[in-house]
Amino acid sequence: MNLLINPLKSVLIAALVSAPMVALAETPEEKGMAISVESKKRDLGWQDMQAEMNMVLRNKQGQESIREIRMKSLEINDDGDKSLSVFDKPRDVKGTAFLSFSHPVGADDQWLYLPALKRVKRIASRNKSGPFMGSEFAYEDLSSFEVEKYSYKYLRDEACEGGTCFVVEQYPVDKNSGYTRRLVWLDQSEYRVWKIDFFDRKNSPLKTLTYHDYQQYLGKHWRADLMKMVNHQTGKSTDLSWKSYQFKTGLSDKDFNKNSLKRAR
Repeated sequence: MNLLINPLKSVLIAALVSAPMVALAETPEEKGMAISVESKKRDLGWQDMQAEMNMVLRNKQGQESIREIRMKSLEINDDGDKSLSVFDKPRDVKGTAFLSFSHPVGADDQWLYLPALKRVKRIASRNKSGPFMGSEFAYEDLSSFEVEKYSYKYLRDEACEGGTCFVVEQYPVDKNSGYTRRLVWLDQSEYRVWKIDFFDRKNSPLKTLTYHDYQQYLGKHWRADLMKMVNHQTGKSTDLSWKSYQFKTGLSDKDFNKNSLKRAR
């Protein structure tokens, strides 16, 4: 990536290869960024991942519908990660496939294949704040976390499920984001995210995402078995339950091709 595109890039590269910078940060903005850089740094090197996921959609009355999804991800060293999600059940969404190419700078590239229409639909940047497949997750929530996507401010230390957490405010750089800011809780021992509060374009509380039952893989990489997103404005919620994680399975760029979305299995 051209460093001229993003003046922060050279600073981030230096931080990612050095010792933790949190103790050296002086201003709340510097400390917020240092915490986020350290969180990203600690999860580098997983290469690729495959997993199975159940998505539970729950309406305001508590009625549920369940979707079964297979997920693949590919770590890209000089860019954001790539991911492919394929729906297996129920029958009305079987074969639906979602492909996302995250980018640290600029809009992400995302495509959705709808088997009923037999066509691939590109998700426009202005629509990234829309709901993904009727869930409480927006398209922009499905991108990999990239440090350059936000500016930061450390707020405080606070008790959380992971022990003692840093609370960091994140401000999206993308003008098309559906959020004015996010409040993120990261534990101070492993820098894992435990909670995110989302605020809408009017700066009103919109959603809360919580992470539960973390497991460690390959002696380094932490993944939550359960993610719960609650929409405070609609009363709806979506749970993502993960299992069968596999890492370093040999995936490559050719497994994440928008031209093969229709044949995704």
